[in-house]
Amino acid sequence: MSTAERTPMSFARSSGRGRVIHIDTATLALVLAILLFGLIMMTSASISIAGQYTGQPFYFLERQLIAVALGVAGAVFVFSLKCERLERISPWLMVAAVVLLLAVLVPGLGLRVNGGRRWLHLAGFSFQISELARLLVLVYIASYATRRQDELRESFAGLAKPLALLALIAALLLGEPDFGAAAVMFATGFGMLFLAGARLRYVTALTLVAVLAFAVLAVTSAYRMRRITGFINPWASPYGAGFQLTQSLIAIGRGKWFGVGLGNSVQKLFYLPEAHTDFLFAVLAEELGLAGVLLTIGLFVGFIWRIFQIAELAARAGLTFHRLLAAGFGLWLGMQTFINIGVNMGILPTKGLTLPMMSYGRSSMIMTLVWVGLLLRIYHETLLESRGAARLRPEQSA
Repeated sequence: MSTAERTPMSFARSSGRGRVIHIDTATLALVLAILLFGLIMMTSASISIAGQYTGQPFYFLERQLIAVALGVAGAVFVFSLKCERLERISPWLMVAAVVLLLAVLVPGLGLRVNGGRRWLHLAGFSFQISELARLLVLVYIASYATRRQDELRESFAGLAKPLALLALIAALLLGEPDFGAAAVMFATGFGMLFLAGARLRYVTALTLVAVLAFAVLAVTSAYRMRRITGFINPWASPYGAGFQLTQSLIAIGRGKWFGVGLGNSVQKLFYLPEAHTDFLFAVLAEELGLAGVLLTIGLFVGFIWRIFQIAELAARAGLTFHRLLAAGFGLWLGMQTFINIGVNMGILPTKGLTLPMMSYGRSSMIMTLVWVGLLLRIYHETLLESRGAARLRPEQSA
């Protein structure tokens, strides 16, 4: 038995069949470690600004904990759904994603914040629709790639059809505007189609086209160009376009080997904008130094590695849909983590993307935990399939 199969925690379920629920303890341990570490660092990064503007030092912590509770509830709900059911209704999920992304652009429905219309405001709660849309779209992409494997592998049209849908979703995200979410969504979907077997020459050609298209979109937008020029040489305008990045680099530089101590960051004291959201990593590096940075990266690398191990288990069990869904989560998590850390360190232009499960962001937190619930469901069904097949083999050989 492989290492990937040796870490389940099983619970007997009271039913006529006496089936067992398989829980992956490695995934749970890594998620719990990232969550707790994130809550500590988010509280440290936000406590000053929360006290100054709200009079409640733990204002952001309380709301993040509510998001965690909602995310866990969502994860439990998704875990209770069979992947087969998700695959069956995937076309309707794609329709729902398009409708939601259109709704957020409607005045009165979509909430405008900092020039962007990315949130729906319902019953006193604002939710960033792109977070939910990503899950719905990637479930459809996994379903399409499973149903149309031969067409995807043998023809250009088989790849072009889902890419056209991804382009539509990207266009709707750009209308908000949300360039970062659009790029990550498109890249994740593209990666899933490649893993499903799309021909390399088609993928290469369309990758070049997509990169060119996003580059044109970047250079033809004034505010995106300001971000790019500020990223290239932030010190040329340390109080203008390069302000956020220079403050982030100062924070990281102050951290040295072991940091200035938890809670002792200076940059979070109204110098570094978005210290508890997009630039949480910079505060972490300042307070905990290189040791904290390596711990953070290690936790995410371990989790992403585990996700792809589960995808491999699903592949060995012959569960293509499950494999692609798990791989899609791993691709998205890896890209968003890399982009957030890269932005904080000045190796990528500034984008409004959170560090998953660590930065303050209720929509992101809820939907990431829902993804975790789906990953655990994939693991559970994969073990059921693998062990069922193992029981049948002696009978088949006989």
